[in-house]
Amino acid sequence: MTNSAEAALQPNGGVRQEAAPAAAGSGPKRTARRRVRGFKAAAKDFALGAALPAAALIAWQSASSAGLISPAFLPSPLAILRSFARLAASEQLLHHLLVSMGRAGLGFLLGAAAGLLLGLATGLFRKAQYLLDPSIQALRLVPHLALAPLIILWFGFGEASKVAIISSGAFFPLYVNTFLGIRNADNKLFEVARVLGFSPGKTVTRLVLPAALPDVLIGIRLSMAVAWIGLVVAELIGSQSGIGFLINEAKQNMETDVIFVGIAVFAMVGKLIDSLMRAVERKYLHWRDGYQG
Repeated sequence: MTNSAEAALQPNGGVRQEAAPAAAGSGPKRTARRRVRGFKAAAKDFALGAALPAAALIAWQSASSAGLISPAFLPSPLAILRSFARLAASEQLLHHLLVSMGRAGLGFLLGAAAGLLLGLATGLFRKAQYLLDPSIQALRLVPHLALAPLIILWFGFGEASKVAIISSGAFFPLYVNTFLGIRNADNKLFEVARVLGFSPGKTVTRLVLPAALPDVLIGIRLSMAVAWIGLVVAELIGSQSGIGFLINEAKQNMETDVIFVGIAVFAMVGKLIDSLMRAVERKYLHWRDGYQG
């Protein structure tokens, strides 16, 4: 038997099998399988979250169809959906929604910027905390609705008063969370900065602010939510456009279905904003061991 033939035989009498090369595209296949599993998990979570609202809508529609609920008191989901389609087709809904989102966006930017800057100041400098924080905390405890009449008295019923109401609500959540995020930073970070010879500015930008980022992002998320709620207050008190105006006009005309359309729009847009912020948190906080995004 030749050496090549002997080499081909195994001790158990079998023929040696050459190692099969790795299947081409096994990496992409694994990635595709992971994506499919992730999609299935997301679909399952969505179905679980939608089960209760779907059951409530079915029960609501069934009770309305059976005549158990007065349409003037509680219109059926189908009636609300028809009103939604009518307003969307006439572009009234889009116009009022764009006006409301513009107000909420401007108010949020102004209030959040002020909250972030003052939160950084009081968090980084103890003298600024002693000077500013007591007054800010006292104002924070004043109910949001109590400030609205005063703001309208100062600024009138124009756009300035609406933006001011929204800004006043967006200011406090980001201020508080920024302040707490900086003050809760681990003292070991400052020891590391001293060892590495960081300047005070570099210590803040490279160590303190990244450590405070989770609290800052939570503050932004809360500020967005409060700004959206403040928009409702601003538009219901006095406005000639916006979703709040649409609701107020429907109340005067006894159009309950249109009121529910406005409420549904507020809820859907608010949920969309919150979901976008959750996506931002997942992107920038994935490194945290206990983060559940």
